[in-house]
Amino acid sequence: MRADTEWGSIPGLVRTAAERYAHVEAVVEGRTRITYAELGARVERAAAACLAHGIRPGDRVGVWAPNTLDWIVSALGAVSAGAVLVPLNTRFKGTEAADVLRRSGARLLFVTGTFLGTSYVASLRRAAGRGPGAGPLPGLPDLEHVVVLSEDAPADFRTWKDFLASGEAVGPAQVRARAEALDGSRPSDIVFTSGTTGRPKGAVITHAQTLRAYEIWSDLAGLTRGDRYLIVNPFFHTFGYKAGVLACLMRGATMIPQPVFNVNTVLANIAAERVSVLPGPPTLLQSLLDHPARDAHDLSALRLVVTGAAVVPLRLVERLRGELGVDTVLTAYGLSEASGVVTMCRRGDDPTVIASTSGRAIPGTEVRVADSRGEPLGPGTRGEVLVRGFNVMTGYHEDPEATAEVLSEDGWLRTGDVGVLDAAGNLRITDRLKDMFIVGGFNAYPAEIERLLGLHPDVADVAVIGVPDARLGEVGKAYVVRRPGAPLTADDLIAWSRREMANYKVPRTVEFVTELPRNASGKVVKGALRDGLLSGRPAAAPGSR
Repeated sequence: MRADTEWGSIPGLVRTAAERYAHVEAVVEGRTRITYAELGARVERAAAACLAHGIRPGDRVGVWAPNTLDWIVSALGAVSAGAVLVPLNTRFKGTEAADVLRRSGARLLFVTGTFLGTSYVASLRRAAGRGPGAGPLPGLPDLEHVVVLSEDAPADFRTWKDFLASGEAVGPAQVRARAEALDGSRPSDIVFTSGTTGRPKGAVITHAQTLRAYEIWSDLAGLTRGDRYLIVNPFFHTFGYKAGVLACLMRGATMIPQPVFNVNTVLANIAAERVSVLPGPPTLLQSLLDHPARDAHDLSALRLVVTGAAVVPLRLVERLRGELGVDTVLTAYGLSEASGVVTMCRRGDDPTVIASTSGRAIPGTEVRVADSRGEPLGPGTRGEVLVRGFNVMTGYHEDPEATAEVLSEDGWLRTGDVGVLDAAGNLRITDRLKDMFIVGGFNAYPAEIERLLGLHPDVADVAVIGVPDARLGEVGKAYVVRRPGAPLTADDLIAWSRREMANYKVPRTVEFVTELPRNASGKVVKGALRDGLLSGRPAAAPGSR
């Protein structure tokens, strides 16, 4: 069964879910609990309001807000009106958000009011309040409407309530006709990503690509009706929106959005809501396992964990299964340019495969490891990861030069990731091309060194970067988070490393930190470590919240 033939488009998925799972609980947000039928009605109302505001098929609509029910409704409403969704990272500052809105040509923006003490409205106004345009933000001349997802809004913006009320004059038949006019080949979203290098670029993905990829994801993960899914991964990321919201719509699972990662809240939600599905980066899962009050919460309903984005210690997989009784632990690999999913482990894989690889290519796609000329390399040989298949983006939004740099004429996507395939086709990501450093002529891959350092019993978290060295050109520096109460010293870890790895891989210096700077998908922000090193300031993720 092909997802794009069953649903046709994301609006078709929403409508089918509203009918098929009408009385199933769709979203739980605090005291608010709505069924799939109610969710479908809310999405249609938001779509009607988009039509009332003149949104046309293909128009871009941005959402800059944390994981909430309103994010789900506004995003799906915009897509149901034929718009192309542009999710904005909640860690962005106003200038970063304005840049994405400007380059995408967004006509409508849904924005949160205040989140974690920051007024996103004020931040955006500072960045785009002046310029040649005549709309609510003159610096963004294409942006005609700004809707604040709260009860209060500046006079030139609209509140969420007023926006929804504006659609009352638009009949259900008009909304249905607009949704049914969409086909799978139309763009569904533009996800702005760093690509392989440089400023963010907008990867354009279609409805058919999205639906097919996450039907496969849901099948491989074993997501099912009745699952209760705690979505901590941010909605602006494919892991949160597509492997979260859309996967739940496909299977009739209950969504429990959590706006901010807080381990105490995660534990409370799992216990109170009988959460059965918890995807997230390894750091989230590690903090859950190590929490001193973990045993005070009933976590027995938890049955499925999907992780990735970083090295996954075998011990983590074993602890999830042994200590929490999680039946299925899977790892996966993806990037925005390939619909967010490229490889995935299968249920029943050996724990060592799950911990040491990101699994095999999903059906309908190819993965190869190649040299600098694009020639395929054999199993066990490290090279750049290339992807080809239905999941590869149509290109970067209005950026043909950047598209040509990463997409070959025969359809291969250059990921910029370094990896190794084993004889069974399992992929192990070892690094980013740009993160590799050279020690006395030897290529050193930080992720490989991090994996080895992570085996030390006193190391809770670690990141490695290359730093200049007068004799060897570059050497490794490790940033390490100790386990609570561990007496580990830098000399201890360096001596241990000399016994466990080749000399050129051994970090020459070790700096202990309380935490590593990570982005929303759980990846360490190596640039922040390098910036902190150069400036003498403590390493911290830019704009992290």
